[in-house]
Amino acid sequence: MLIAHAEWLHRTGFVARFVRVQVDPALVGQTALAWVDWHAAADAVATGQVACSAGEGRVLLIAASIAKGVPLDLGDAVSGLDAVTSVLVARAVLAAGGHGAADDVAGMAWWW
Repeated sequence: MLIAHAEWLHRTGFVARFVRVQVDPALVGQTALAWVDWHAAADAVATGQVACSAGEGRVLLIAASIAKGVPLDLGDAVSGLDAVTSVLVARAVLAAGGHGAADDVAGMAWWW
C-alpha cells in the first residue's frame, strides 16, 4: 500500500529516518531487504514531527496498523480518503487477511 500510494517512499527525509535497509555483503547484486520502523514513523506522524497532509498521515497510520498493530481509529483513518487510496487500503487489508493481491475484489463477494 505504501509503495502504491507513492508519497512516503519518495520523501528523502522519511526514508532516511524510518526505512532500514539490510546490508549484507553476501547479497551484493541481489535484491536488498528493506523495512519501515512503523512504530517510530506512526509516532512521528501522530505527534506532528513529520509534515504531511491529513490523508497522507492516515495512509501511513493504516499501513503501520496493518504491519505492526499500531492502534488507530479505523473510522477516522478511512474518512476522507479518495477512491483510489480507499482501494489501496482495501487491497492491503485483503492481503493482510491472506487473500493475496485480490485483483478481482468485486468478484469475491456476490453481495456487492
